[in-house]
Amino acid sequence: MSARLVEAAYPEGRPRPEIEAHTMAEPLIELRAVTKRFPGMKALDSVDFQIFPAEIVCLAGENGSGKSTLIKIVSGVYDFDEGEVLINGKPVADFGPRAAIAAGIQVIYQDFSLFPSLTVAENLALNRLLSEGKTFVDPKRRRQLGAEALARLDVTIDLEATVGTLSTADRQIVAIARALMSDTRLLIMDEPTTALTGREVDRLFSIVREIQVKGIAVLFVSHKMREMLEISERITVFRNGRKVEEGPTAEFNEARITRAMTGHDIGHERHVWVGDATTAPRLSVRNLSVGEAVRNVNLDLHKGEIVGLSGLLGSGRTELAMALFGMEPHSGEIRLDGVPLRLSSVQDAVGAGIAYVPEDRLSEGLFMQQPIARNVIASAINRVTRGLFLDRDRLNALAEQTVSDMRIATPDIEKHAGQLSGGNQQRVVIGRWLLTNPKVLILNGPTVGVDVGSKAEIHRPELIQNCNRILLMHRGEIVDCMDAQSVEEDDIHGRLKGLR
Repeated sequence: MSARLVEAAYPEGRPRPEIEAHTMAEPLIELRAVTKRFPGMKALDSVDFQIFPAEIVCLAGENGSGKSTLIKIVSGVYDFDEGEVLINGKPVADFGPRAAIAAGIQVIYQDFSLFPSLTVAENLALNRLLSEGKTFVDPKRRRQLGAEALARLDVTIDLEATVGTLSTADRQIVAIARALMSDTRLLIMDEPTTALTGREVDRLFSIVREIQVKGIAVLFVSHKMREMLEISERITVFRNGRKVEEGPTAEFNEARITRAMTGHDIGHERHVWVGDATTAPRLSVRNLSVGEAVRNVNLDLHKGEIVGLSGLLGSGRTELAMALFGMEPHSGEIRLDGVPLRLSSVQDAVGAGIAYVPEDRLSEGLFMQQPIARNVIASAINRVTRGLFLDRDRLNALAEQTVSDMRIATPDIEKHAGQLSGGNQQRVVIGRWLLTNPKVLILNGPTVGVDVGSKAEIHRPELIQNCNRILLMHRGEIVDCMDAQSVEEDDIHGRLKGLR
Protein backbone atom coordinates (compact mmCIF):
# COMPACT_ATOMS: atom_id res chain seq x y z
CA MET A 1 0.00 0.00 0.00
CA SER A 2 1.40 3.42 -0.92
CA ALA A 3 2.64 5.61 1.92
CA ARG A 4 0.49 8.48 0.59
CA LEU A 5 -2.72 6.49 0.84
CA VAL A 6 -1.81 4.95 4.17
CA GLU A 7 -1.32 8.34 5.81
CA ALA A 8 -4.59 9.65 4.35
CA ALA A 9 -6.70 6.58 5.02
CA TYR A 10 -5.29 5.25 8.27
CA PRO A 11 -4.76 8.02 10.86
CA GLU A 12 -2.18 7.65 13.60
CA GLY A 13 -3.08 4.94 16.08
CA ARG A 14 -5.42 3.09 13.69
CA PRO A 15 -4.53 -0.46 12.54
CA ARG A 16 -3.20 -0.50 9.01
CA PRO A 17 -1.56 -2.97 6.63
CA GLU A 18 2.16 -3.00 6.03
CA ILE A 19 3.23 -0.57 3.32
CA GLU A 20 3.85 -2.43 0.04
CA ALA A 21 3.53 -5.76 1.86
CA HIS A 22 1.75 -7.32 -1.11
CA THR A 23 4.74 -6.78 -3.40
CA MET A 24 6.55 -9.54 -1.51
CA ALA A 25 3.55 -11.91 -1.56
CA GLU A 26 2.32 -14.36 -4.16
CA PRO A 27 -0.66 -13.16 -6.22
CA LEU A 28 -4.01 -14.28 -4.87
CA ILE A 29 -5.26 -14.64 -8.43
CA GLU A 30 -3.39 -14.20 -11.69
CA LEU A 31 -4.45 -14.19 -15.32
CA ARG A 32 -1.77 -14.91 -17.91
CA ALA A 33 -2.32 -14.04 -21.59
CA VAL A 34 -6.07 -14.58 -21.24
CA THR A 35 -8.14 -14.12 -24.39
CA LYS A 36 -11.94 -14.21 -24.58
CA ARG A 37 -13.80 -14.14 -27.88
CA PHE A 38 -17.43 -13.48 -28.67
CA PRO A 39 -18.93 -13.70 -32.18
CA GLY A 40 -17.32 -10.97 -34.24
CA MET A 41 -15.11 -9.54 -31.49
CA LYS A 42 -12.33 -10.07 -28.96
CA ALA A 43 -13.58 -8.98 -25.55
CA LEU A 44 -10.15 -9.63 -23.99
CA ASP A 45 -6.94 -9.83 -25.98
CA SER A 46 -4.01 -11.63 -24.31
CA VAL A 47 -4.51 -9.94 -20.93
CA ASP A 48 -2.15 -10.31 -17.96
CA PHE A 49 -3.71 -9.34 -14.65
CA GLN A 50 -3.04 -10.07 -10.99
CA ILE A 51 -4.30 -9.16 -7.53
CA PHE A 52 -2.33 -9.61 -4.33
CA PRO A 53 -3.75 -10.36 -0.86
CA ALA A 54 -5.11 -7.31 1.01
CA GLU A 55 -4.67 -5.05 -2.02
CA ILE A 56 -7.16 -2.47 -3.33
CA VAL A 57 -7.06 -2.31 -7.12
CA CYS A 58 -9.17 -0.06 -9.32
CA LEU A 59 -10.15 -1.30 -12.76
CA ALA A 60 -10.84 1.54 -15.20
CA GLY A 61 -11.97 1.66 -18.79
CA GLU A 62 -14.73 2.85 -21.07
CA ASN A 63 -17.93 0.88 -21.55
CA GLY A 64 -17.04 -2.09 -23.74
CA SER A 65 -13.34 -2.02 -22.84
CA GLY A 66 -13.41 -5.51 -21.33
CA LYS A 67 -13.89 -4.75 -17.61
CA SER A 68 -17.10 -6.77 -17.23
CA THR A 69 -15.61 -9.68 -19.15
CA LEU A 70 -12.56 -9.68 -16.87
CA ILE A 71 -14.80 -9.67 -13.76
CA LYS A 72 -16.75 -12.64 -15.07
CA ILE A 73 -13.58 -14.58 -15.85
CA VAL A 74 -12.09 -13.83 -12.42
CA SER A 75 -15.37 -14.95 -10.80
CA GLY A 76 -15.60 -18.07 -12.96
CA VAL A 77 -18.78 -17.05 -14.80
CA TYR A 78 -17.05 -16.99 -18.21
CA ASP A 79 -14.66 -19.55 -19.57
CA PHE A 80 -11.78 -18.21 -21.67
CA ASP A 81 -10.36 -19.25 -25.02
CA GLU A 82 -6.63 -18.87 -24.42
CA GLY A 83 -4.28 -18.36 -21.50
CA GLU A 84 -4.48 -19.57 -17.93
CA VAL A 85 -5.77 -18.62 -14.48
CA LEU A 86 -3.65 -19.23 -11.38
CA ILE A 87 -4.86 -19.26 -7.77
CA ASN A 88 -2.08 -18.86 -5.20
CA GLY A 89 0.44 -19.52 -7.95
CA LYS A 90 -1.15 -22.78 -9.14
CA PRO A 91 -2.91 -23.12 -12.52
CA VAL A 92 -6.60 -24.01 -12.30
CA ALA A 93 -7.81 -26.41 -14.97
CA ASP A 94 -11.59 -26.01 -14.52
CA PHE A 95 -12.25 -22.53 -13.18
CA GLY A 96 -16.01 -22.08 -12.82
CA PRO A 97 -18.17 -20.22 -10.27
CA ARG A 98 -17.78 -22.96 -7.64
CA ALA A 99 -14.01 -22.93 -7.96
CA ALA A 100 -14.00 -19.13 -7.66
CA ILE A 101 -16.15 -19.19 -4.53
CA ALA A 102 -14.00 -21.95 -3.06
CA ALA A 103 -10.98 -19.71 -3.69
CA GLY A 104 -12.68 -16.95 -1.68
CA ILE A 105 -13.80 -14.74 -4.60
CA GLN A 106 -17.09 -12.86 -4.19
CA VAL A 107 -18.73 -10.33 -6.52
CA ILE A 108 -21.18 -7.55 -5.64
CA TYR A 109 -22.90 -6.45 -8.83
CA GLN A 110 -24.68 -3.13 -9.32
CA ASP A 111 -28.12 -4.62 -8.54
CA PHE A 112 -26.73 -6.22 -5.32
CA SER A 113 -28.67 -9.47 -6.07
CA LEU A 114 -30.72 -9.21 -2.87
CA PHE A 115 -34.31 -10.34 -2.23
CA PRO A 116 -36.22 -7.06 -1.75
CA SER A 117 -39.27 -8.73 -0.15
CA LEU A 118 -37.18 -10.50 2.52
CA THR A 119 -35.78 -8.99 5.71
CA VAL A 120 -32.16 -8.04 6.25
CA ALA A 121 -31.67 -11.09 8.49
CA GLU A 122 -33.27 -13.41 5.94
CA ASN A 123 -31.06 -12.09 3.12
CA LEU A 124 -27.94 -12.48 5.23
CA ALA A 125 -28.73 -15.92 6.62
CA LEU A 126 -30.34 -17.60 3.61
CA ASN A 127 -27.23 -19.05 1.96
CA ARG A 128 -25.82 -20.32 5.27
CA LEU A 129 -29.12 -21.94 6.28
CA LEU A 130 -29.43 -23.61 2.87
CA SER A 131 -25.86 -24.91 3.08
CA GLU A 132 -26.66 -26.36 6.51
CA GLY A 133 -29.59 -28.27 5.01
CA LYS A 134 -32.14 -26.79 7.39
CA THR A 135 -35.72 -27.93 6.83
CA PHE A 136 -37.31 -25.35 9.10
CA VAL A 137 -36.29 -21.76 9.71
CA ASP A 138 -35.10 -20.96 13.22
CA PRO A 139 -35.76 -17.20 13.75
CA LYS A 140 -33.21 -17.07 16.56
CA ARG A 141 -30.51 -18.67 14.39
CA ARG A 142 -31.42 -16.37 11.50
CA ARG A 143 -31.05 -13.25 13.64
CA GLN A 144 -27.80 -14.55 15.11
CA LEU A 145 -26.27 -15.04 11.66
CA GLY A 146 -27.49 -11.64 10.53
CA ALA A 147 -26.15 -9.87 13.61
CA GLU A 148 -22.76 -11.56 13.25
CA ALA A 149 -22.54 -10.53 9.58
CA LEU A 150 -23.24 -6.85 10.33
CA ALA A 151 -20.91 -6.90 13.34
CA ARG A 152 -18.01 -7.83 11.05
CA LEU A 153 -18.48 -4.45 9.36
CA ASP A 154 -19.23 -2.63 12.63
CA VAL A 155 -22.53 -1.31 11.24
CA THR A 156 -26.07 -1.23 12.61
CA ILE A 157 -29.07 -1.97 10.38
CA ASP A 158 -32.48 -3.18 11.55
CA LEU A 159 -32.40 -6.93 10.98
CA GLU A 160 -36.19 -7.09 10.62
CA ALA A 161 -36.39 -4.29 8.04
CA THR A 162 -37.50 -5.38 4.57
CA VAL A 163 -34.56 -4.92 2.21
CA GLY A 164 -36.75 -3.20 -0.38
CA THR A 165 -37.38 -0.36 2.07
CA LEU A 166 -33.68 0.33 2.72
CA SER A 167 -31.64 3.11 1.16
CA THR A 168 -29.25 2.20 -1.65
CA ALA A 169 -26.31 2.61 0.74
CA ASP A 170 -27.78 0.25 3.33
CA ARG A 171 -28.67 -2.34 0.69
CA GLN A 172 -25.10 -2.22 -0.49
CA ILE A 173 -23.84 -2.79 3.05
CA VAL A 174 -26.15 -5.80 3.37
CA ALA A 175 -24.69 -7.17 0.11
CA ILE A 176 -21.14 -6.66 1.39
CA ALA A 177 -21.97 -8.26 4.73
CA ARG A 178 -23.48 -11.27 2.96
CA ALA A 179 -20.43 -11.66 0.72
CA LEU A 180 -18.11 -11.64 3.74
CA MET A 181 -20.04 -14.40 5.52
CA SER A 182 -18.01 -16.92 3.53
CA ASP A 183 -14.23 -17.20 3.71
CA THR A 184 -13.77 -14.24 1.37
CA ARG A 185 -10.27 -13.35 0.17
CA LEU A 186 -11.18 -11.13 -2.79
CA LEU A 187 -14.24 -8.87 -2.98
CA ILE A 188 -15.12 -7.49 -6.41
CA MET A 189 -17.29 -4.36 -6.39
CA ASP A 190 -18.85 -3.36 -9.71
CA GLU A 191 -19.67 0.39 -9.85
CA PRO A 192 -20.42 0.49 -6.11
CA THR A 193 -20.85 4.28 -5.79
CA THR A 194 -23.19 4.90 -8.73
CA ALA A 195 -26.23 5.91 -6.66
CA LEU A 196 -24.50 7.08 -3.46
CA THR A 197 -24.20 10.56 -2.01
CA GLY A 198 -20.82 11.97 -0.96
CA ARG A 199 -21.36 11.04 2.68
CA GLU A 200 -22.41 7.50 1.72
CA VAL A 201 -19.30 7.14 -0.46
CA ASP A 202 -17.17 8.15 2.54
CA ARG A 203 -18.90 5.48 4.62
CA LEU A 204 -18.35 2.85 1.93
CA PHE A 205 -14.67 3.74 1.63
CA SER A 206 -14.29 3.39 5.39
CA ILE A 207 -15.78 -0.11 5.17
CA VAL A 208 -13.50 -1.01 2.24
CA ARG A 209 -10.44 0.05 4.24
CA GLU A 210 -11.58 -1.98 7.24
CA ILE A 211 -12.01 -4.97 4.94
CA GLN A 212 -8.46 -4.49 3.71
CA VAL A 213 -7.13 -4.37 7.27
CA LYS A 214 -8.66 -7.84 7.75
CA GLY A 215 -6.54 -9.15 4.88
CA ILE A 216 -9.18 -9.12 2.12
CA ALA A 217 -8.30 -7.82 -1.35
CA VAL A 218 -10.76 -5.53 -3.17
CA LEU A 219 -11.18 -5.06 -6.92
CA PHE A 220 -13.00 -1.76 -7.31
CA VAL A 221 -14.57 -1.03 -10.71
CA SER A 222 -15.61 2.57 -11.25
CA HIS A 223 -16.03 5.34 -13.81
CA LYS A 224 -15.38 8.03 -11.22
CA MET A 225 -11.74 9.03 -11.38
CA ARG A 226 -11.63 10.97 -8.13
CA GLU A 227 -12.81 7.86 -6.32
CA MET A 228 -10.25 5.68 -8.07
CA LEU A 229 -7.48 8.01 -6.94
CA GLU A 230 -8.79 8.14 -3.39
CA ILE A 231 -9.45 4.49 -2.59
CA SER A 232 -6.94 2.45 -4.60
CA GLU A 233 -3.30 1.47 -4.31
CA ARG A 234 -2.97 0.41 -7.92
CA ILE A 235 -4.87 1.32 -11.09
CA THR A 236 -5.27 -0.87 -14.17
CA VAL A 237 -6.74 0.66 -17.32
CA PHE A 238 -8.37 -1.30 -20.16
CA ARG A 239 -9.11 -0.12 -23.69
CA ASN A 240 -10.58 -2.24 -26.49
CA GLY A 241 -9.99 -5.49 -24.63
CA ARG A 242 -6.35 -4.79 -23.80
CA LYS A 243 -4.55 -3.66 -20.68
CA VAL A 244 -3.02 -0.34 -21.71
CA GLU A 245 -1.86 1.19 -18.39
CA GLU A 246 -1.05 -0.13 -14.94
CA GLY A 247 0.84 1.22 -11.96
CA PRO A 248 0.72 2.66 -8.43
CA THR A 249 -2.10 5.13 -7.91
CA ALA A 250 0.39 7.81 -6.86
CA GLU A 251 1.65 7.88 -10.48
CA PHE A 252 -1.81 8.68 -11.91
CA ASN A 253 -3.98 11.77 -12.15
CA GLU A 254 -7.35 12.31 -13.84
CA ALA A 255 -5.77 13.43 -17.12
CA ARG A 256 -3.58 10.31 -17.37
CA ILE A 257 -6.49 7.99 -16.61
CA THR A 258 -8.67 9.74 -19.20
CA ARG A 259 -5.94 9.55 -21.83
CA ALA A 260 -5.40 5.85 -21.15
CA MET A 261 -9.13 5.06 -21.26
CA THR A 262 -9.93 6.97 -24.44
CA GLY A 263 -6.63 7.23 -26.29
CA HIS A 264 -6.82 11.03 -26.37
CA ASP A 265 -7.17 14.07 -24.13
CA ILE A 266 -10.65 15.36 -23.36
CA GLY A 267 -11.03 19.12 -23.03
CA HIS A 268 -12.54 20.71 -19.94
CA GLU A 269 -13.59 24.13 -21.21
CA ARG A 270 -16.73 25.46 -19.56
CA HIS A 271 -20.06 26.07 -21.22
CA VAL A 272 -20.79 29.72 -21.98
CA TRP A 273 -24.41 30.77 -22.51
CA VAL A 274 -24.73 33.71 -24.89
CA GLY A 275 -28.45 34.30 -24.37
CA ASP A 276 -30.22 37.21 -22.68
CA ALA A 277 -31.52 36.62 -19.15
CA THR A 278 -33.76 39.69 -19.42
CA THR A 279 -35.96 38.09 -22.10
CA ALA A 280 -39.09 36.11 -21.28
CA PRO A 281 -38.18 32.62 -19.98
CA ARG A 282 -38.97 29.52 -21.95
CA LEU A 283 -39.94 27.66 -18.75
CA SER A 284 -41.28 29.49 -15.71
CA VAL A 285 -42.11 27.74 -12.42
CA ARG A 286 -43.82 29.51 -9.53
CA ASN A 287 -44.56 28.13 -6.05
CA LEU A 288 -44.29 24.52 -7.16
CA SER A 289 -44.83 22.00 -4.36
CA VAL A 290 -44.83 18.19 -4.40
CA GLY A 291 -46.19 16.95 -1.09
CA GLU A 292 -43.48 17.36 1.54
CA ALA A 293 -40.66 16.64 -0.94
CA VAL A 294 -40.69 19.99 -2.79
CA ARG A 295 -41.91 23.26 -1.28
CA ASN A 296 -42.68 26.50 -3.12
CA VAL A 297 -39.95 26.27 -5.76
CA ASN A 298 -39.50 29.18 -8.18
CA LEU A 299 -37.23 28.98 -11.21
CA ASP A 300 -36.85 30.29 -14.75
CA LEU A 301 -35.16 28.62 -17.71
CA HIS A 302 -34.39 30.61 -20.85
CA LYS A 303 -33.96 29.40 -24.43
CA GLY A 304 -30.58 27.72 -24.92
CA GLU A 305 -29.77 27.87 -21.22
CA ILE A 306 -28.40 24.89 -19.29
CA VAL A 307 -29.23 24.95 -15.59
CA GLY A 308 -27.84 22.38 -13.18
CA LEU A 309 -29.77 21.13 -10.17
CA SER A 310 -27.74 19.67 -7.33
CA GLY A 311 -28.48 18.49 -3.82
CA LEU A 312 -27.99 15.68 -1.38
CA LEU A 313 -30.09 12.50 -1.46
CA GLY A 314 -33.62 13.42 -0.40
CA SER A 315 -33.25 17.09 -1.35
CA GLY A 316 -36.23 16.93 -3.74
CA ARG A 317 -34.31 17.05 -7.03
CA THR A 318 -35.93 13.97 -8.57
CA GLU A 319 -39.42 14.86 -7.35
CA LEU A 320 -39.11 18.31 -8.93
CA ALA A 321 -37.96 16.81 -12.24
CA MET A 322 -40.77 14.25 -12.22
CA ALA A 323 -43.38 16.92 -11.47
CA LEU A 324 -42.21 18.89 -14.50
CA PHE A 325 -42.72 15.74 -16.58
CA GLY A 326 -46.21 15.07 -15.26
CA MET A 327 -45.23 12.08 -13.11
CA GLU A 328 -45.83 13.64 -9.68
CA PRO A 329 -49.01 15.38 -8.46
CA HIS A 330 -48.13 18.96 -7.66
CA SER A 331 -49.44 22.42 -6.97
CA GLY A 332 -48.25 25.79 -8.23
CA GLU A 333 -47.86 27.25 -11.71
CA ILE A 334 -45.85 26.04 -14.69
CA ARG A 335 -45.64 28.10 -17.88
CA LEU A 336 -43.97 27.21 -21.17
CA ASP A 337 -43.35 30.18 -23.49
CA GLY A 338 -45.83 32.10 -21.34
CA VAL A 339 -48.62 29.52 -21.72
CA PRO A 340 -49.91 27.91 -18.48
CA LEU A 341 -49.55 24.12 -18.44
CA ARG A 342 -51.58 21.48 -16.66
CA LEU A 343 -49.21 18.53 -16.33
CA SER A 344 -51.27 15.69 -14.90
CA SER A 345 -49.64 12.98 -17.03
CA VAL A 346 -46.55 12.18 -19.09
CA GLN A 347 -48.66 12.62 -22.20
CA ASP A 348 -49.43 16.20 -21.15
CA ALA A 349 -45.71 16.95 -20.75
CA VAL A 350 -44.66 15.36 -24.04
CA GLY A 351 -47.48 17.12 -25.86
CA ALA A 352 -46.29 20.45 -24.46
CA GLY A 353 -42.71 19.84 -25.62
CA ILE A 354 -41.05 18.57 -22.44
CA ALA A 355 -38.75 15.52 -22.57
CA TYR A 356 -37.29 13.56 -19.66
CA VAL A 357 -34.28 11.22 -19.56
CA PRO A 358 -34.57 9.07 -16.40
CA GLU A 359 -31.73 8.18 -14.08
CA ASP A 360 -32.35 4.43 -14.40
CA ARG A 361 -32.16 3.76 -18.12
CA LEU A 362 -32.45 -0.01 -17.64
CA SER A 363 -35.87 -0.08 -15.98
CA GLU A 364 -37.29 3.29 -17.07
CA GLY A 365 -35.55 4.30 -20.28
CA LEU A 366 -35.16 1.35 -22.63
CA PHE A 367 -36.88 -1.69 -24.06
CA MET A 368 -33.89 -3.93 -23.52
CA GLN A 369 -35.04 -6.82 -25.72
CA GLN A 370 -36.04 -4.56 -28.62
CA PRO A 371 -33.80 -3.28 -31.44
CA ILE A 372 -32.17 0.13 -31.34
CA ALA A 373 -34.46 1.30 -34.14
CA ARG A 374 -37.64 0.64 -32.15
CA ASN A 375 -36.18 2.19 -29.01
CA VAL A 376 -35.20 5.33 -30.90
CA ILE A 377 -38.65 6.03 -32.36
CA ALA A 378 -40.68 4.94 -29.30
CA SER A 379 -41.35 8.54 -28.17
CA ALA A 380 -41.78 9.96 -31.67
CA ILE A 381 -43.95 7.27 -33.25
CA ASN A 382 -46.03 9.95 -34.97
CA ARG A 383 -43.03 10.77 -37.17
CA VAL A 384 -42.97 7.28 -38.72
CA THR A 385 -46.66 6.49 -39.17
CA ARG A 386 -48.98 6.89 -42.13
CA GLY A 387 -52.49 6.46 -40.87
CA LEU A 388 -52.49 3.17 -38.98
CA PHE A 389 -49.30 1.85 -40.57
CA LEU A 390 -45.59 2.23 -39.88
CA ASP A 391 -43.43 3.77 -42.59
CA ARG A 392 -40.49 1.40 -42.18
CA ASP A 393 -38.25 3.31 -44.58
CA ARG A 394 -38.83 6.49 -42.60
CA LEU A 395 -38.32 4.61 -39.32
CA ASN A 396 -35.01 3.15 -40.44
CA ALA A 397 -33.82 6.49 -41.84
CA LEU A 398 -34.54 8.29 -38.54
CA ALA A 399 -32.89 5.50 -36.55
CA GLU A 400 -29.79 5.54 -38.76
CA GLN A 401 -29.58 9.32 -38.48
CA THR A 402 -29.87 9.16 -34.67
CA VAL A 403 -27.16 6.49 -34.47
CA SER A 404 -24.92 8.76 -36.54
CA ASP A 405 -25.76 11.99 -34.68
CA MET A 406 -25.36 10.41 -31.23
CA ARG A 407 -22.30 8.36 -32.27
CA ILE A 408 -23.83 5.13 -31.03
CA ALA A 409 -21.34 2.28 -31.49
CA THR A 410 -23.30 -0.51 -33.14
CA PRO A 411 -22.96 -2.63 -36.29
CA ASP A 412 -26.62 -2.01 -37.21
CA ILE A 413 -29.90 -0.58 -35.90
CA GLU A 414 -31.38 -4.05 -35.35
CA LYS A 415 -29.03 -4.82 -32.47
CA HIS A 416 -30.96 -5.08 -29.19
CA ALA A 417 -30.52 -2.23 -26.70
CA GLY A 418 -29.57 -4.73 -23.99
CA GLN A 419 -26.49 -5.69 -25.99
CA LEU A 420 -25.05 -2.18 -25.94
CA SER A 421 -22.61 -0.74 -23.42
CA GLY A 422 -23.97 1.62 -20.77
CA GLY A 423 -22.74 4.73 -22.55
CA ASN A 424 -24.31 3.70 -25.86
CA GLN A 425 -27.57 2.81 -24.13
CA GLN A 426 -27.71 6.31 -22.69
CA ARG A 427 -27.12 7.80 -26.12
CA VAL A 428 -30.09 5.81 -27.44
CA VAL A 429 -32.34 7.22 -24.69
CA ILE A 430 -31.22 10.81 -25.30
CA GLY A 431 -31.47 10.38 -29.07
CA ARG A 432 -35.01 9.10 -28.70
CA TRP A 433 -36.12 12.22 -26.84
CA LEU A 434 -34.30 14.57 -29.19
CA LEU A 435 -36.44 13.13 -32.00
CA THR A 436 -39.47 14.70 -30.28
CA ASN A 437 -37.94 18.16 -30.88
CA PRO A 438 -38.42 19.16 -27.25
CA LYS A 439 -38.55 22.72 -25.96
CA VAL A 440 -37.28 21.63 -22.56
CA LEU A 441 -35.03 18.59 -21.96
CA ILE A 442 -34.76 17.29 -18.40
CA LEU A 443 -31.74 15.05 -17.75
CA ASN A 444 -31.87 13.17 -14.45
CA GLY A 445 -28.35 11.91 -13.70
CA PRO A 446 -27.49 11.52 -17.41
CA THR A 447 -24.00 10.08 -16.83
CA VAL A 448 -24.80 7.49 -14.14
CA GLY A 449 -22.75 4.39 -14.96
CA VAL A 450 -21.28 6.05 -18.07
CA ASP A 451 -17.57 6.19 -18.86
CA VAL A 452 -15.59 9.38 -19.34
CA GLY A 453 -15.55 9.19 -23.13
CA SER A 454 -19.33 8.81 -23.36
CA LYS A 455 -19.77 11.58 -20.79
CA ALA A 456 -17.85 13.92 -23.06
CA GLU A 457 -20.15 13.00 -25.94
CA ILE A 458 -23.34 13.35 -23.86
CA HIS A 459 -22.10 16.49 -22.10
CA ARG A 460 -19.14 17.69 -20.09
CA PRO A 461 -18.80 15.49 -17.01
CA GLU A 462 -19.24 18.09 -14.31
CA LEU A 463 -21.99 20.59 -13.54
CA ILE A 464 -19.50 23.43 -13.57
CA GLN A 465 -18.42 22.59 -17.12
CA ASN A 466 -21.86 21.89 -18.53
CA CYS A 467 -24.09 24.59 -17.00
CA ASN A 468 -24.23 28.34 -16.82
CA ARG A 469 -26.11 28.30 -13.50
CA ILE A 470 -26.23 25.71 -10.71
CA LEU A 471 -29.19 25.60 -8.33
CA LEU A 472 -28.72 23.86 -4.98
CA MET A 473 -31.68 22.13 -3.35
CA HIS A 474 -32.05 21.27 0.31
CA ARG A 475 -35.10 19.78 2.00
CA GLY A 476 -37.34 20.57 -0.92
CA GLU A 477 -36.27 24.18 -1.44
CA ILE A 478 -33.82 25.96 -3.75
CA VAL A 479 -31.36 27.52 -1.31
CA ASP A 480 -28.65 28.87 -3.59
CA CYS A 481 -27.87 29.83 -7.18
CA MET A 482 -24.22 29.59 -8.22
CA ASP A 483 -22.51 30.99 -11.31
CA ALA A 484 -20.84 28.05 -13.05
CA GLN A 485 -18.23 30.33 -14.62
CA SER A 486 -16.74 31.27 -11.27
CA VAL A 487 -17.50 28.31 -9.02
CA GLU A 488 -15.28 25.24 -8.47
CA GLU A 489 -16.39 21.70 -7.70
CA ASP A 490 -15.07 21.93 -4.15
CA ASP A 491 -17.25 25.01 -3.63
CA ILE A 492 -20.34 22.96 -4.49
CA HIS A 493 -19.31 20.06 -2.25
CA GLY A 494 -18.51 22.44 0.58
CA ARG A 495 -21.88 24.18 0.27
CA LEU A 496 -23.71 20.84 0.21
CA LYS A 497 -21.83 19.60 3.27
CA GLY A 498 -22.83 22.77 5.08
CA LEU A 499 -26.50 21.94 4.40
CA ARG A 500 -26.44 18.57 6.16
